[in-house]
Amino acid sequence: MNFEKKNNIYRVAMIIIVTAIITFIATSVLLYNYYFKTGDGLVKTLGTTETSSLDQKVKLIKSYIDKFYLGDINEDDMTESAIKGYVEGLGDEYTEYLTKSEYEDLMVDVNGNYVGIGVYMAEDKYGNIVVLLPIEGSPAEKEGLKTGDIITKVNGEDCTGMDISLVANKVKGEEGTKVEIEIQRGEEIITKTIERRTVEINHIESRVLEDNIGYIQILAFDDGCSIEFENKLDELISKGVKSLIIDVRDNGGGIVTEATDIAELFISKDKVIMKELDKNEKEEITKAKKDAKINSDINIIVLANEHSASASEILIGALKDNGVAKVVGTKTFGKGVMQEVVPVSSGGALKLTIKEFRTPNGDKINKEGIAPDIEVREEKESKTDVQLQRAIEELKK
Repeated sequence: MNFEKKNNIYRVAMIIIVTAIITFIATSVLLYNYYFKTGDGLVKTLGTTETSSLDQKVKLIKSYIDKFYLGDINEDDMTESAIKGYVEGLGDEYTEYLTKSEYEDLMVDVNGNYVGIGVYMAEDKYGNIVVLLPIEGSPAEKEGLKTGDIITKVNGEDCTGMDISLVANKVKGEEGTKVEIEIQRGEEIITKTIERRTVEINHIESRVLEDNIGYIQILAFDDGCSIEFENKLDELISKGVKSLIIDVRDNGGGIVTEATDIAELFISKDKVIMKELDKNEKEEITKAKKDAKINSDINIIVLANEHSASASEILIGALKDNGVAKVVGTKTFGKGVMQEVVPVSSGGALKLTIKEFRTPNGDKINKEGIAPDIEVREEKESKTDVQLQRAIEELKK
């Protein structure tokens, strides 16, 4: 009995000793990591309220990288990436930090000319990069790219899930160079090698259809779009058109004031064009400042689809709510928020969501879209533009 008691006591004592040794080793490792790997100068800030600030956290990470990172360090690239990540933390799909090159590309696109293959792209609900429309006379059109083609690879690099701005930058390049584009068209995979060249973007296309129906397609609400639209409208009126179709299908938006200036051509003075709400719910109302250029005798139809977004929706909402036009097609995209692009000293810019816009009746657009008066779904297999044909039929009545 005494032997068993002693043996039990011995085992308990050994467990206590072993536990103490393990605890000591673990504590030593933690203390080593704490004091030596993080750097003694910054250790003092750990656990204090100061570490919650961005600059202290960045300093701590930078200190560790400078001390132990094996590769080369490019401070400029890291700073740009850090700012991008910080802004992305807002979780807003339309807010982003643009690097200097990205901002320059944006300004080129807005002003109407760039070097590339000449194609409008959009991201669908599945994250695919889809060809909306090849620009007339562009390398993309000549190589046979079509609306609905899914861009799967650029120069062999998979584009699945890639941000659309990154894909656009990969497609662009120096004039005379070539880019390899892989597209999916239905079940078919097609590879095209396309030479980049300077592409002039035409914002507006117009023609006279049967029964003296005028047709104007707005491809993008870029700088100068409203002046170009008015000139095309004057041409159509001089040709004696009796009614008008405004096509904003596949138009992802652009400059808001270009859309409101076009709306003002059709809406009577002092009528509401759109409403805006800021973060404090303060409402700002945009009204027509002059008499409408087009009288109410001309019937108007707007063609819209699920890719009609932002500035397109401002124009659609203004014409629909003021009883100026009927909308034919499908429900619009639902981008009812507005971004402001603010240049920063680094040469980049912050594109920030600052306002929500609504229709003159106060209807919400964001995430909801605008429903058409006459719903007509696109028939992709048909060679006939069924939405356009329905608009023509309505104007003939």
